[in-house]
Amino acid sequence: MRLPVSRWPLLVLPTLLFVAFFHWQMLDIGNAGWLIRGTDNGENALGLHAWLHDPAPSLLKTWLLGGPEGVSLLFTDSNPLIAMLARPFAALLPPDAQFVGPWLLLCLFLQIGFAWRLLRDHAPNPVALWGGVLLLAALPTLFNRFVHANLFAHWLILWAIWRFLDEERSGRNIGWAVLIAITALIHSYLLVMVGAIWASAMLRRFALERGWGQRFRTVCECIAILLLVAGIAWILGVGVPHHSFGNYGAFAMPLDALWNPGTPAYSAFLPAIPQQPGRGFEGFQYLGLGLLILLPVAALLSRFFPASGAEADDLERLKWLVPALVVLTLLAVSNYPDFAGHKLPRFPLPEVTSHLDAIRASGRLFWPVSYVLVLIAIRVVYRLPGERSALLLGAFLAVQIADMTPMAASIRAQTADATQDRLYVRTADPRWAGLVARARDVAFMPGNVTRDLALFQEVAWRAIDLRRPVRNVYAARASLAAEARLLRDRRAFQHGVLAPDRLYILGPHIAVPPTARQRMMVLDGVRVLAPVTSR
Repeated sequence: MRLPVSRWPLLVLPTLLFVAFFHWQMLDIGNAGWLIRGTDNGENALGLHAWLHDPAPSLLKTWLLGGPEGVSLLFTDSNPLIAMLARPFAALLPPDAQFVGPWLLLCLFLQIGFAWRLLRDHAPNPVALWGGVLLLAALPTLFNRFVHANLFAHWLILWAIWRFLDEERSGRNIGWAVLIAITALIHSYLLVMVGAIWASAMLRRFALERGWGQRFRTVCECIAILLLVAGIAWILGVGVPHHSFGNYGAFAMPLDALWNPGTPAYSAFLPAIPQQPGRGFEGFQYLGLGLLILLPVAALLSRFFPASGAEADDLERLKWLVPALVVLTLLAVSNYPDFAGHKLPRFPLPEVTSHLDAIRASGRLFWPVSYVLVLIAIRVVYRLPGERSALLLGAFLAVQIADMTPMAASIRAQTADATQDRLYVRTADPRWAGLVARARDVAFMPGNVTRDLALFQEVAWRAIDLRRPVRNVYAARASLAAEARLLRDRRAFQHGVLAPDRLYILGPHIAVPPTARQRMMVLDGVRVLAPVTSR
C-alpha cells in the first residue's frame, strides 16, 4: 500500500534529522572503525561483536570479554534486543558488523512516529501538526545521547505516554507487557522511566475499577509483568554479585539544566555555564531556546483559552502521572543538588545510597517530565483559532532549529571518522595481527582499561576476530569474581609469574618483571609482552 501524501513527513523528517546530525556512512553495517575510538558506542559495538563471534556464547553473555568469567551484553552497553535479532543471521553479516548507525536512524523513525501519534488527532492543521511533531521529537536531550546508542531510544518514553493517554490501551496489560519487555532488553534507565508511567496507569485503573474482583485481576496482571521483568533481568545477569560504589548523586541533574546547555557548542544563543564533573553530560536537560519560549507562552495562553473536550480529558488523566513525574524529578536532582556549577547544601542519605547505586546517573530520569511538559505546551497552542497555531509553532520551531544548529555541527564533527572507513587507527602496526594470533588470550596491565579505551577497543576487536579471549572488559558493573581475579592477575604479574602464551598490553607506568624483559616490544608507542609460545 502506498503511503498517503499527508504522511510522507513520517519518512522525510527522520531522514532529514539523521542527515543534519550524522553521516550517511554510519549506516554501512560493515563500517565499524568510527565506533572503536574510545566511546560508549565503541563498547556497544564491541560487546555485540564478541557475542556474535563467540564460538560458545551463553544466553546474552560472551566469554570473549572479561574472561574467564565472561560478561553480560547488558553491562557492555550493547543492545541485547539487537543481539537477539542479529544472532540468527550472524553467518551472513560482514565480519566487522555494527548496528549503531542503523539503530540511530531507526530510533529517529520511531521517535517521529510516536510524536505524530500523540499529536495527530489534535492538531488544527497539517502545518501545526508537523511543527509540533518536530518540536516534541527533536529535543536536544535526545541528540546528546548519540554517544550511548541504547539511550537514544527516547521513543520508548513517547510510546509509554501515548499508551497512558489512550483510554483503551492504558488499561490493557498485554500491550504494556510488550513495551516493558522491549524496554528491558534495551536499557535499564529507560525501564525505570517507562515503568513509572506504567505504574501510574495501573494506579489509575485500580482506583477507578469497581469491585474487588477486578482489582484483584489488576494486581495479578501487575505481578505477572514484574515477574517478566525479573526473568529478563536474570537472563541479563543483573543478579550476579557486584561491588556497590555508593555514588548515587554524582551524575545528577543540575537545577539550571533546562536552560543551561553546559557545552558552548550546544546552543547558538544561550551561554553555557560549566557544570560539576559528570553532570554536564548525564544531567544534560537543555530544552533549546524555542521550547524555553514555548513553555511560558503556553502557560499564558492556557489562561485565555481553557481546555475542552478531548484535551480536558487528557489533562485530567495526566494528573495521575504527576506523582511519578515528581518522584523522577527528585531522583534526577538527587540529594546533592547543584546550580550553575555551584554546589548547594547536601543532605546525605546513608541508608538509601547503596540501593540507589543502580541509578547513579540519575540526571537522565527527568526525560519523561520534559516530554510531558512539551506535549502539554504544544496541545495548548493547538487551542488557538485559525492558522495562528501554525504560525506560532513555526516561529518556535525556527528559533529551535537556529539554536540547535551548532549542536548538529558538533555532533557531525564527532562522528566524522565514519567517512574514512578505517578500522584501526590506534593499532596501525601490522605486527599486532601476528601477536594476537600467537596468543592464547590477551590481558591489559593494569586492569582498568579506561586509561586508554581506544587502545583496548582496537586490541579487543582484533582478539575477538581471532576468537582469543580478552581478560579485561569495560563494564557498567564488574562482578565480584571478576574483580578478585583481576587483582590476582595483577599480583601474579608483579611477582613475575606470567603466562607464557598470553599477550600482555602494558600501561605507561607498569614496571616489566625482570624475567619478562626479553618479551617486551613497542608497537604504536605501546609496550607489550609478546607470547613466547605459538599455537
